[in-house]
Amino acid sequence: MDDRPRYMISVAADLVGMHPQTLRIYEAKGLVRPRRTPGNTRLYSERDLDRLRVIQRLTGDLGLNLAGVERVLELQDEIERLHGRVAALEREVRSEVQRVHKEYKREIVLYTDASKERLPVPRKA
Repeated sequence: MDDRPRYMISVAADLVGMHPQTLRIYEAKGLVRPRRTPGNTRLYSERDLDRLRVIQRLTGDLGLNLAGVERVLELQDEIERLHGRVAALEREVRSEVQRVHKEYKREIVLYTDASKERLPVPRKA
C-alpha cells in the first residue's frame, strides 16, 4: 500500500466522496492521520484514502458510530501488525531451518556396519 502523502484535503475529500470537514473531524478523532507539510497543509496517501473508504463503509453500510469505527480500526491495525510479525517469524524460522540443514550436511558421516566387515586373517610366515 502506498504511504506517500500526495493529496491535499480537498482532493482527498473528492476522491472518497466526503466533505473536507468530515476528514478534519476524523483526523481530530484520530481515525486518520494525514501527514503535514512544513506549512501545515494536510496531505493524504492512498493508504489514508483506503482507510477513509473503510470508515465510510462502517458508518454508512453497517451503521457504526465513530466509537465503533475506532475500535474496528484498532483491531484491523492490530491484525496488520500481527501479520507482519508472523511473516517476520516465518522468515526467521525458514532461515534457521536452512542453517540447521547446512550444518547437518557438514556433519554427515557414512555409516558402515562393522559386524559385516570381514577383516583379513593374518597369515603365518
